[in-house]
Formats: sequence, C-alpha cells, structure tokens
Amino acid sequence: MMTKNQISEQIKAHLMPQCFNAAVKAGAAIMKIYKNIDDYDIRLKSDRTPVLSEEGREMHYDERRNWDLFFLVDPLDGTVEFIKGNNEFTVNIALMSDNRCVTSVLYVPYHRKMYLAFKGHGAYLINNIEPDDNPTYDYARISSMMQRLPLESTRHDHLRVAVSRSHQTPETFEQIDRIRKTHPDLEIVEQGSSYKFCLLAEGTVDYYVRTTN
Repeated sequence: MMTKNQISEQIKAHLMPQCFNAAVKAGAAIMKIYKNIDDYDIRLKSDRTPVLSEEGREMHYDERRNWDLFFLVDPLDGTVEFIKGNNEFTVNIALMSDNRCVTSVLYVPYHRKMYLAFKGHGAYLINNIEPDDNPTYDYARISSMMQRLPLESTRHDHLRVAVSRSHQTPETFEQIDRIRKTHPDLEIVEQGSSYKFCLLAEGTVDYYVRTTN
C-alpha cells in the first residue's frame, strides 16, 4: 500500500491529470450525443429516472469493500437536465483512498468549466476547457490555470438559495419561506445536477435546499 505522501505525489503527477483528461474526453462524447439527442432512444431505470445506455457488470459490495484505491465515476450526472436540453449536466470523477475522496474533478462540458478539489488543499476552477477527444493535460499545465475558490467576482449583496430543478417538494418551499423571514430579498436559483454544488463552492449561490433523498 502507498503511503500518504506517495499518494499525494502520484495524485499530482499522474492520477489527477488522468481524472482531468478522462472527464474532458467524456465531455466530448457527451456533447456529440447532446447535439443529436433526437437520434437516441430513452429508457427508464427501475427508479424511474432516464438512461441512454448502460455498460459493464455490476460490482458487488463484497468485491469492492476492501479496495484501498479506486476511481468513483458518475459519467453523466443530471440525465434529466441533459434530456431536457437545459445544459446543466456534469461528468464527476473522484479518486478514493481508504473510502475517502483525496481528489476529484467535475466537468461541465456545455459551459467549458472544470472544477477540481484536493484533500487538504482546497477547491479550484478552470474556465474555457473545451471538450476534446484526445486531451493531454499534465499537472503543470493544469495548475497554471487554476483559480482558487470561492471567486472574488461572485460577491453579491443578497442571499441566493439554490433548489433542484427535478427534486422540489412542498417541504423545499417551506424551508425557503423560513429563510425568507430573515432574508426577505433572497433570490431562488433553480439548478440541475451536481453543478449546483460547484456554484456553492465558487460563491455564486449561498445555500442549497433539498428535502428529498
């Protein structure tokens, strides 16, 4: 097993750029489908959420539970938003060590935005990352473009509250009404997928309300 220092160096030199490039490449494939969504059949999974395709075998917990180091991947988060065509979908990749996230990337291909986080070293944003079938970013290039979050440019005078586009309930708005009593000028921002958490990290929104699982 690698030591913590060895893992840290591997993350910087090799593993994080692998996550980065994989997300950019996935974003390129996703955008090709997104631009031709009418050409694809849409099916529903058992939980009634949509899916375009599924590949590979299921990894059972007994097989996974003793893994020391692995990638946790959600190749398309925000499938509903993807199908609706509102641009709010993401590629999520995390490197897990002893079941804890040590680095992660979250790519928003439509908006060309890449979010990165390192355990103990904060979160960052890189703008203008184009979807690419053959990305070759290394750590030096990545680190030269990173902006530390939150961003100074996102400062605002009133509270902004994010709510999910697809998971709203009466309890959601009951909670918002309670917040509005102390912040009567609050602004509601509807947002799909994990992108809402990126908006929290960058300071564009201040609070996220969700009352469902």
